[in-house]
Amino acid sequence: MIPVVTPKQVKEIDARALEIESLDAILERVGDGLARELLKILGGSYGRRVNALIGPGLNGADAEVAAQSLERRGVRVRRIPLAELPEVLPPADLTIDGLFGIGIDRPFDMPDPGETPIVAVDIPSGIDGLTGEVVGEAFQAEITLSLMALKPGLLFGAGAEHAGEVRIVDIGLYVDEHRPNESRVDLVEDGDVASWLPERARTAHKWDNAVLVVAGSPGMTGASHLVSRAAMRTGAGYVHLDSAASVDPGVPTEVVSSLAGKGVRADKERFGSVVVGPGLGREEAASGFVRAVLQSVQIPRVIDGDGLNALVDNLELLSGDEVPTVLTPHDGEFERLMGERPGPDRVAAARELASRSNSVVLLKGPTTVVAAPYGLAYLCTTGDARLATAGTGDVLAGMIGALLAQGMTPIRAAAAAAHLHGRAASLGPQVGLIASDLPDLIPDAIATLSRSL
Repeated sequence: MIPVVTPKQVKEIDARALEIESLDAILERVGDGLARELLKILGGSYGRRVNALIGPGLNGADAEVAAQSLERRGVRVRRIPLAELPEVLPPADLTIDGLFGIGIDRPFDMPDPGETPIVAVDIPSGIDGLTGEVVGEAFQAEITLSLMALKPGLLFGAGAEHAGEVRIVDIGLYVDEHRPNESRVDLVEDGDVASWLPERARTAHKWDNAVLVVAGSPGMTGASHLVSRAAMRTGAGYVHLDSAASVDPGVPTEVVSSLAGKGVRADKERFGSVVVGPGLGREEAASGFVRAVLQSVQIPRVIDGDGLNALVDNLELLSGDEVPTVLTPHDGEFERLMGERPGPDRVAAARELASRSNSVVLLKGPTTVVAAPYGLAYLCTTGDARLATAGTGDVLAGMIGALLAQGMTPIRAAAAAAHLHGRAASLGPQVGLIASDLPDLIPDAIATLSRSL
Protein backbone atom coordinates (compact mmCIF):
# COMPACT_ATOMS: atom_id res chain seq x y z
CA MET A 1 0.00 0.00 0.00
CA ILE A 2 1.06 3.59 -0.57
CA PRO A 3 0.72 5.88 2.45
CA VAL A 4 -1.50 8.94 2.10
CA VAL A 5 -0.82 11.82 4.50
CA THR A 6 -2.85 14.96 5.09
CA PRO A 7 -1.33 18.46 5.23
CA LYS A 8 -1.74 18.38 9.01
CA GLN A 9 0.17 15.09 9.24
CA VAL A 10 2.92 16.48 7.00
CA LYS A 11 3.43 19.33 9.47
CA GLU A 12 3.60 16.84 12.34
CA ILE A 13 6.14 14.70 10.50
CA ASP A 14 8.24 17.76 9.64
CA ALA A 15 8.16 18.96 13.25
CA ARG A 16 9.20 15.53 14.53
CA ALA A 17 12.05 15.35 12.01
CA LEU A 18 13.34 18.78 13.04
CA GLU A 19 13.73 17.52 16.60
CA ILE A 20 16.26 15.00 15.32
CA GLU A 21 18.12 16.75 12.50
CA SER A 22 18.55 20.19 10.96
CA LEU A 23 16.33 21.72 8.30
CA ASP A 24 19.39 22.05 6.06
CA ALA A 25 20.03 18.30 6.22
CA ILE A 26 16.43 17.52 5.34
CA LEU A 27 16.38 20.04 2.51
CA GLU A 28 19.58 18.60 1.09
CA ARG A 29 17.90 15.21 0.74
CA VAL A 30 14.82 16.87 -0.74
CA GLY A 31 16.92 18.72 -3.32
CA ASP A 32 18.84 15.62 -4.32
CA GLY A 33 15.68 13.50 -4.56
CA LEU A 34 13.85 16.07 -6.66
CA ALA A 35 16.87 16.64 -8.88
CA ARG A 36 17.22 12.94 -9.65
CA GLU A 37 13.61 12.79 -10.82
CA LEU A 38 13.85 16.06 -12.71
CA LEU A 39 16.95 14.88 -14.59
CA LYS A 40 15.06 11.73 -15.62
CA ILE A 41 12.28 13.93 -16.95
CA LEU A 42 14.72 16.23 -18.73
CA GLY A 43 16.62 13.28 -20.20
CA GLY A 44 19.93 14.67 -18.96
CA SER A 45 21.44 18.01 -18.01
CA TYR A 46 23.40 19.19 -21.04
CA GLY A 47 21.86 22.31 -22.59
CA ARG A 48 18.73 22.08 -20.47
CA ARG A 49 16.90 25.17 -19.21
CA VAL A 50 14.52 25.16 -16.27
CA ASN A 51 12.22 27.72 -14.67
CA ALA A 52 12.00 27.42 -10.88
CA LEU A 53 8.94 29.11 -9.39
CA ILE A 54 9.87 29.88 -5.78
CA GLY A 55 7.15 30.42 -3.20
CA PRO A 56 7.54 31.91 0.28
CA GLY A 57 7.16 28.71 2.33
CA LEU A 58 8.68 25.25 2.55
CA ASN A 59 7.42 24.39 -0.92
CA GLY A 60 9.52 27.26 -2.23
CA ALA A 61 12.48 26.05 -0.20
CA ASP A 62 12.06 22.59 -1.78
CA ALA A 63 12.10 24.14 -5.26
CA GLU A 64 15.15 26.23 -4.38
CA VAL A 65 17.25 23.27 -3.20
CA ALA A 66 16.16 21.34 -6.28
CA ALA A 67 17.30 24.28 -8.44
CA GLN A 68 20.68 24.34 -6.67
CA SER A 69 21.12 20.60 -7.16
CA LEU A 70 20.28 20.91 -10.86
CA GLU A 71 22.76 23.76 -11.28
CA ARG A 72 25.52 21.64 -9.78
CA ARG A 73 24.77 19.16 -12.54
CA GLY A 74 24.98 21.74 -15.30
CA VAL A 75 21.34 22.71 -15.80
CA ARG A 76 20.64 26.42 -16.38
CA VAL A 77 17.98 27.56 -13.91
CA ARG A 78 15.93 30.75 -14.00
CA ARG A 79 14.46 31.51 -10.55
CA ILE A 80 11.13 33.34 -10.47
CA PRO A 81 9.85 34.38 -7.01
CA LEU A 82 6.12 34.54 -6.36
CA ALA A 83 6.19 38.35 -6.23
CA GLU A 84 7.79 38.51 -9.68
CA LEU A 85 5.58 36.10 -11.61
CA PRO A 86 5.16 37.33 -15.20
CA GLU A 87 1.88 37.08 -17.08
CA VAL A 88 3.43 34.40 -19.27
CA LEU A 89 6.22 32.09 -18.10
CA PRO A 90 9.37 32.22 -20.23
CA PRO A 91 10.20 29.26 -22.50
CA ALA A 92 12.16 26.41 -20.91
CA ASP A 93 12.45 22.64 -21.01
CA LEU A 94 10.29 22.47 -17.88
CA THR A 95 8.99 24.62 -15.05
CA ILE A 96 9.32 23.53 -11.42
CA ASP A 97 6.20 24.60 -9.54
CA GLY A 98 7.29 25.37 -5.99
CA LEU A 99 4.88 28.21 -5.22
CA PHE A 100 2.34 26.89 -2.71
CA GLY A 101 2.21 23.08 -2.52
CA ILE A 102 -0.12 21.72 0.17
CA GLY A 103 0.03 24.95 2.15
CA ILE A 104 -2.13 27.13 -0.11
CA ASP A 105 -4.41 29.41 1.92
CA ARG A 106 -5.58 31.97 -0.63
CA PRO A 107 -6.80 31.98 -4.25
CA PHE A 108 -4.01 31.51 -6.78
CA ASP A 109 -3.82 33.92 -9.72
CA MET A 110 -2.08 31.62 -12.16
CA PRO A 111 0.29 32.90 -14.85
CA ASP A 112 0.06 31.53 -18.36
CA PRO A 113 2.49 28.57 -18.40
CA GLY A 114 2.97 28.88 -22.17
CA GLU A 115 4.26 25.77 -23.88
CA THR A 116 6.53 24.72 -21.03
CA PRO A 117 5.50 21.55 -19.14
CA ILE A 118 4.87 22.00 -15.41
CA VAL A 119 6.42 19.65 -12.85
CA ALA A 120 4.82 20.28 -9.45
CA VAL A 121 6.52 19.76 -6.12
CA ASP A 122 4.11 17.88 -3.81
CA ILE A 123 0.91 19.16 -5.47
CA PRO A 124 0.14 21.66 -8.26
CA SER A 125 -0.22 25.21 -6.97
CA GLY A 126 -3.88 26.12 -6.67
CA ILE A 127 -4.99 22.65 -5.47
CA ASP A 128 -6.10 22.12 -1.89
CA GLY A 129 -3.86 19.42 -0.41
CA LEU A 130 -6.65 17.80 1.59
CA THR A 131 -9.66 17.86 -0.75
CA GLY A 132 -8.29 18.33 -4.28
CA GLU A 133 -10.47 21.42 -4.80
CA VAL A 134 -9.20 24.31 -6.92
CA VAL A 135 -8.42 27.43 -4.90
CA GLY A 136 -8.78 30.22 -7.46
CA GLU A 137 -6.87 28.78 -10.40
CA ALA A 138 -4.49 25.83 -10.59
CA PHE A 139 -1.58 24.68 -12.70
CA GLN A 140 -2.08 21.65 -14.92
CA ALA A 141 1.01 19.60 -14.14
CA GLU A 142 2.44 17.03 -16.48
CA ILE A 143 4.13 15.31 -13.52
CA THR A 144 3.80 15.79 -9.76
CA LEU A 145 6.68 14.81 -7.49
CA SER A 146 5.02 14.08 -4.14
CA LEU A 147 7.48 14.12 -1.27
CA MET A 148 7.50 11.16 1.13
CA ALA A 149 3.92 9.96 0.47
CA LEU A 150 0.75 10.72 -1.45
CA LYS A 151 -1.48 13.61 -0.42
CA PRO A 152 -5.30 13.33 -0.49
CA GLY A 153 -5.56 16.27 -2.86
CA LEU A 154 -3.75 14.24 -5.53
CA LEU A 155 -6.50 11.60 -5.48
CA PHE A 156 -9.73 13.56 -5.10
CA GLY A 157 -11.61 16.31 -6.89
CA ALA A 158 -9.84 18.36 -9.52
CA GLY A 159 -6.49 17.45 -8.00
CA ALA A 160 -6.59 14.00 -9.58
CA GLU A 161 -6.82 15.63 -13.01
CA HIS A 162 -4.38 18.50 -12.40
CA ALA A 163 -1.61 16.33 -10.94
CA GLY A 164 -0.79 14.42 -14.13
CA GLU A 165 1.52 11.48 -13.50
CA VAL A 166 2.31 11.23 -9.78
CA ARG A 167 5.69 10.00 -8.57
CA ILE A 168 6.68 9.65 -4.92
CA VAL A 169 10.11 10.99 -3.93
CA ASP A 170 11.77 9.30 -0.96
CA ILE A 171 13.29 11.96 1.32
CA GLY A 172 14.18 9.73 4.26
CA LEU A 173 11.23 10.68 6.47
CA TYR A 174 8.87 7.93 7.61
CA VAL A 175 5.19 8.42 8.19
CA ASP A 176 3.74 5.43 10.02
CA GLU A 177 4.46 6.60 13.56
CA HIS A 178 2.34 9.66 12.79
CA ARG A 179 -0.54 7.57 11.41
CA PRO A 180 -2.13 5.40 14.09
CA ASN A 181 -5.00 3.28 12.79
CA GLU A 182 -7.61 5.90 13.61
CA SER A 183 -5.93 8.35 11.21
CA ARG A 184 -4.29 5.99 8.72
CA VAL A 185 -5.12 6.21 5.01
CA ASP A 186 -3.50 4.02 2.34
CA LEU A 187 -3.89 3.61 -1.40
CA VAL A 188 -4.48 -0.05 -2.26
CA GLU A 189 -2.21 -1.66 -4.88
CA ASP A 190 -2.43 -4.87 -6.91
CA GLY A 191 0.00 -6.74 -4.66
CA ASP A 192 -2.01 -5.93 -1.56
CA VAL A 193 -5.19 -7.44 -2.95
CA ALA A 194 -3.34 -10.44 -4.35
CA SER A 195 -1.88 -11.17 -0.91
CA TRP A 196 -5.27 -10.78 0.80
CA LEU A 197 -7.20 -13.14 -1.46
CA PRO A 198 -7.75 -16.49 0.28
CA GLU A 199 -6.71 -19.78 -1.30
CA ARG A 200 -9.29 -22.53 -1.44
CA ALA A 201 -8.24 -25.57 0.53
CA ARG A 202 -7.92 -28.95 -1.18
CA THR A 203 -10.71 -30.24 1.05
CA ALA A 204 -13.01 -27.26 0.42
CA HIS A 205 -16.78 -27.78 0.29
CA LYS A 206 -19.31 -25.50 -1.40
CA TRP A 207 -20.78 -24.53 1.99
CA ASP A 208 -17.40 -23.26 3.19
CA ASN A 209 -17.99 -19.96 1.39
CA ALA A 210 -21.69 -19.80 0.60
CA VAL A 211 -23.45 -16.48 -0.04
CA LEU A 212 -27.09 -15.68 0.65
CA VAL A 213 -28.55 -12.98 -1.61
CA VAL A 214 -31.73 -11.15 -0.58
CA ALA A 215 -32.51 -9.08 -3.66
CA GLY A 216 -34.85 -8.56 -6.58
CA SER A 217 -38.58 -7.89 -6.94
CA PRO A 218 -41.12 -7.84 -9.77
CA GLY A 219 -39.65 -5.82 -12.63
CA MET A 220 -36.24 -5.52 -10.91
CA THR A 221 -34.78 -8.99 -11.14
CA GLY A 222 -31.66 -7.90 -13.01
CA ALA A 223 -30.00 -6.62 -9.84
CA SER A 224 -30.30 -9.99 -8.13
CA HIS A 225 -28.83 -11.75 -11.17
CA LEU A 226 -25.81 -9.43 -11.22
CA VAL A 227 -25.17 -9.84 -7.50
CA SER A 228 -25.43 -13.63 -7.72
CA ARG A 229 -23.23 -14.03 -10.80
CA ALA A 230 -20.59 -11.72 -9.37
CA ALA A 231 -20.51 -13.67 -6.11
CA MET A 232 -20.02 -16.94 -7.99
CA ARG A 233 -17.26 -15.46 -10.16
CA THR A 234 -15.46 -14.08 -7.09
CA GLY A 235 -15.18 -17.46 -5.42
CA ALA A 236 -18.47 -18.24 -3.69
CA GLY A 237 -19.03 -21.99 -3.67
CA TYR A 238 -22.79 -21.73 -3.36
CA VAL A 239 -25.26 -18.86 -3.87
CA HIS A 240 -28.88 -18.90 -2.75
CA LEU A 241 -31.15 -16.11 -3.96
CA ASP A 242 -34.21 -15.07 -1.99
CA SER A 243 -36.28 -12.82 -4.24
CA ALA A 244 -39.65 -11.10 -4.03
CA ALA A 245 -40.22 -11.78 -7.74
CA SER A 246 -42.91 -14.38 -8.45
CA VAL A 247 -41.43 -15.31 -11.84
CA ASP A 248 -37.75 -15.03 -12.72
CA PRO A 249 -36.62 -17.20 -15.64
CA GLY A 250 -33.29 -15.39 -15.87
CA VAL A 251 -31.78 -16.65 -12.61
CA PRO A 252 -28.24 -17.88 -13.35
CA THR A 253 -28.14 -21.66 -13.77
CA GLU A 254 -25.79 -22.22 -10.83
CA VAL A 255 -27.86 -20.17 -8.39
CA VAL A 256 -30.49 -21.79 -6.17
CA SER A 257 -33.50 -19.50 -5.72
CA SER A 258 -36.64 -19.00 -3.67
CA LEU A 259 -39.18 -16.73 -5.35
CA ALA A 260 -42.33 -14.81 -4.43
CA GLY A 261 -41.03 -13.48 -1.13
CA LYS A 262 -41.13 -16.77 0.75
CA GLY A 263 -38.65 -15.38 3.24
CA VAL A 264 -35.07 -16.07 4.22
CA ARG A 265 -34.00 -19.69 4.51
CA ALA A 266 -34.26 -21.31 7.91
CA ASP A 267 -30.63 -22.50 7.70
CA LYS A 268 -29.30 -18.99 7.07
CA GLU A 269 -26.51 -19.37 9.63
CA ARG A 270 -24.85 -21.92 7.33
CA PHE A 271 -23.94 -19.10 4.95
CA GLY A 272 -20.70 -17.17 5.17
CA SER A 273 -22.34 -13.85 4.26
CA VAL A 274 -25.55 -12.20 3.11
CA VAL A 275 -26.04 -9.44 0.52
CA VAL A 276 -29.21 -7.46 1.21
CA GLY A 277 -31.03 -4.87 -0.84
CA PRO A 278 -30.38 -4.65 -4.59
CA GLY A 279 -33.62 -4.37 -6.54
CA LEU A 280 -35.95 -4.87 -3.56
CA GLY A 281 -37.74 -1.56 -4.13
CA ARG A 282 -38.29 1.48 -1.93
CA GLU A 283 -41.81 0.73 -0.74
CA GLU A 284 -42.24 0.63 3.03
CA ALA A 285 -43.07 -3.07 2.87
CA ALA A 286 -39.68 -3.75 1.23
CA SER A 287 -37.87 -1.53 3.75
CA GLY A 288 -39.61 -3.29 6.62
CA PHE A 289 -38.55 -6.63 5.20
CA VAL A 290 -34.93 -5.45 5.00
CA ARG A 291 -34.98 -4.32 8.61
CA ALA A 292 -36.42 -7.67 9.67
CA VAL A 293 -33.68 -9.51 7.76
CA LEU A 294 -30.97 -7.41 9.41
CA GLN A 295 -32.33 -8.21 12.85
CA SER A 296 -32.71 -11.92 12.20
CA VAL A 297 -29.66 -12.80 10.07
CA GLN A 298 -26.54 -12.62 12.20
CA ILE A 299 -23.85 -13.35 9.62
CA PRO A 300 -21.43 -10.95 7.87
CA ARG A 301 -23.52 -8.74 5.61
CA VAL A 302 -23.37 -6.31 2.71
CA ILE A 303 -26.14 -3.71 2.58
CA ASP A 304 -26.51 -2.15 -0.85
CA GLY A 305 -29.05 -0.25 -2.96
CA ASP A 306 -32.58 -0.41 -1.57
CA GLY A 307 -31.21 -2.00 1.58
CA LEU A 308 -29.53 1.33 2.38
CA ASN A 309 -32.82 3.18 1.95
CA ALA A 310 -34.29 0.96 4.65
CA LEU A 311 -31.69 2.35 7.07
CA VAL A 312 -32.71 6.00 6.69
CA ASP A 313 -33.42 7.16 10.26
CA ASN A 314 -32.65 3.60 11.39
CA LEU A 315 -28.85 3.45 11.67
CA GLU A 316 -29.26 2.36 15.27
CA LEU A 317 -30.15 -1.08 13.89
CA LEU A 318 -26.47 -1.44 13.07
CA SER A 319 -24.79 0.58 15.79
CA GLY A 320 -26.03 -1.72 18.52
CA ASP A 321 -24.83 -5.09 17.20
CA GLU A 322 -21.49 -6.75 16.46
CA VAL A 323 -22.33 -8.33 13.09
CA PRO A 324 -19.60 -7.47 10.54
CA THR A 325 -21.28 -5.13 8.07
CA VAL A 326 -20.37 -3.29 4.87
CA LEU A 327 -22.45 -0.36 3.58
CA THR A 328 -21.96 0.66 -0.07
CA PRO A 329 -23.51 4.11 -0.65
CA HIS A 330 -23.10 6.42 -3.62
CA ASP A 331 -23.43 10.13 -2.87
CA GLY A 332 -27.23 10.18 -3.10
CA GLU A 333 -27.60 7.25 -0.72
CA PHE A 334 -25.07 8.82 1.62
CA GLU A 335 -27.16 11.98 1.68
CA ARG A 336 -30.30 10.05 2.56
CA LEU A 337 -28.48 8.32 5.41
CA MET A 338 -26.63 11.33 6.81
CA GLY A 339 -28.83 14.27 5.81
CA GLU A 340 -26.18 15.89 3.60
CA ARG A 341 -23.88 14.98 0.74
CA PRO A 342 -20.34 13.84 1.53
CA GLY A 343 -18.61 17.19 0.94
CA PRO A 344 -15.06 17.74 -0.34
CA ASP A 345 -13.31 15.73 2.41
CA ARG A 346 -14.62 12.33 1.38
CA VAL A 347 -12.42 10.38 3.78
CA ALA A 348 -13.86 12.31 6.72
CA ALA A 349 -17.38 11.77 5.39
CA ALA A 350 -16.92 7.99 5.04
CA ARG A 351 -15.38 7.81 8.52
CA GLU A 352 -18.32 9.68 10.03
CA LEU A 353 -20.89 7.29 8.54
CA ALA A 354 -18.73 4.31 9.54
CA SER A 355 -18.61 5.55 13.11
CA ARG A 356 -22.33 6.26 13.32
CA SER A 357 -23.32 2.92 11.80
CA ASN A 358 -20.61 0.75 13.40
CA SER A 359 -19.96 -0.56 9.88
CA VAL A 360 -17.33 -0.49 7.18
CA VAL A 361 -18.41 2.10 4.63
CA LEU A 362 -17.53 1.91 0.95
CA LEU A 363 -18.22 5.40 -0.42
CA LYS A 364 -18.34 5.10 -4.20
CA GLY A 365 -16.66 7.61 -6.49
CA PRO A 366 -13.79 8.08 -8.97
CA THR A 367 -11.61 7.42 -5.93
CA THR A 368 -13.48 4.96 -3.72
CA VAL A 369 -13.09 5.37 0.03
CA VAL A 370 -13.38 2.34 2.32
CA ALA A 371 -13.48 3.36 5.99
CA ALA A 372 -13.72 1.31 9.17
CA PRO A 373 -15.56 2.44 12.32
CA TYR A 374 -12.24 2.92 14.13
CA GLY A 375 -10.90 5.23 11.40
CA LEU A 376 -8.60 3.14 9.19
CA ALA A 377 -9.31 3.97 5.54
CA TYR A 378 -8.27 2.50 2.21
CA LEU A 379 -8.51 4.25 -1.16
CA CYS A 380 -9.09 2.52 -4.50
CA THR A 381 -8.45 4.20 -7.85
CA THR A 382 -8.60 1.34 -10.37
CA GLY A 383 -12.10 2.18 -11.62
CA ASP A 384 -12.77 4.51 -14.52
CA ALA A 385 -15.70 5.92 -16.50
CA ARG A 386 -16.54 2.46 -17.85
CA LEU A 387 -18.11 1.68 -14.48
CA ALA A 388 -20.50 4.63 -14.75
CA THR A 389 -23.32 2.45 -16.03
CA ALA A 390 -26.38 0.87 -14.45
CA GLY A 391 -25.87 -2.31 -12.48
CA THR A 392 -22.14 -2.15 -11.81
CA GLY A 393 -22.83 -1.45 -8.13
CA ASP A 394 -24.81 -4.68 -7.91
CA VAL A 395 -21.78 -6.54 -9.23
CA LEU A 396 -19.60 -4.88 -6.60
CA ALA A 397 -22.00 -5.91 -3.83
CA GLY A 398 -21.84 -9.54 -4.93
CA MET A 399 -18.05 -9.43 -5.01
CA ILE A 400 -17.86 -8.08 -1.47
CA GLY A 401 -20.28 -10.76 -0.30
CA ALA A 402 -18.15 -13.51 -1.82
CA LEU A 403 -14.95 -12.23 -0.19
CA LEU A 404 -16.68 -11.89 3.20
CA ALA A 405 -17.91 -15.47 2.87
CA GLN A 406 -14.33 -16.59 2.26
CA GLY A 407 -13.26 -15.14 5.60
CA MET A 408 -11.84 -11.75 4.69
CA THR A 409 -12.31 -8.91 7.16
CA PRO A 410 -14.97 -6.38 6.14
CA ILE A 411 -12.53 -3.58 5.33
CA ARG A 412 -10.30 -5.85 3.24
CA ALA A 413 -13.25 -7.51 1.54
CA ALA A 414 -14.67 -4.12 0.55
CA ALA A 415 -11.33 -2.66 -0.56
CA ALA A 416 -10.30 -5.80 -2.46
CA ALA A 417 -13.66 -5.97 -4.22
CA ALA A 418 -13.49 -2.30 -5.21
CA HIS A 419 -9.96 -2.74 -6.55
CA LEU A 420 -10.87 -5.92 -8.45
CA HIS A 421 -14.05 -4.28 -9.75
CA GLY A 422 -11.95 -1.61 -11.42
CA ARG A 423 -9.40 -4.10 -12.73
CA ALA A 424 -12.18 -6.21 -14.23
CA ALA A 425 -13.63 -3.17 -15.99
CA SER A 426 -10.19 -2.34 -17.41
CA LEU A 427 -10.24 -5.70 -19.22
CA GLY A 428 -13.47 -4.77 -21.01
CA PRO A 429 -14.07 -2.50 -24.01
CA GLN A 430 -13.45 1.24 -23.73
CA VAL A 431 -16.96 1.94 -25.00
CA GLY A 432 -20.02 -0.24 -24.49
CA LEU A 433 -19.11 -2.10 -21.32
CA ILE A 434 -22.28 -3.12 -19.47
CA ALA A 435 -22.73 -4.50 -15.99
CA SER A 436 -23.48 -8.04 -17.17
CA ASP A 437 -20.04 -8.12 -18.85
CA LEU A 438 -18.25 -7.64 -15.54
CA PRO A 439 -18.79 -10.95 -13.72
CA ASP A 440 -17.10 -12.95 -16.47
CA LEU A 441 -14.08 -10.59 -16.35
CA ILE A 442 -13.52 -11.09 -12.62
CA PRO A 443 -11.54 -14.37 -12.82
CA ASP A 444 -9.12 -12.85 -15.33
CA ALA A 445 -8.73 -9.77 -13.10
CA ILE A 446 -7.89 -12.04 -10.15
CA ALA A 447 -5.36 -13.93 -12.26
CA THR A 448 -3.77 -10.65 -13.33
CA LEU A 449 -3.37 -9.53 -9.71
CA SER A 450 -1.90 -12.88 -8.69
CA ARG A 451 0.90 -12.36 -11.19
CA SER A 452 1.91 -9.17 -9.33
CA LEU A 453 3.17 -11.15 -6.31
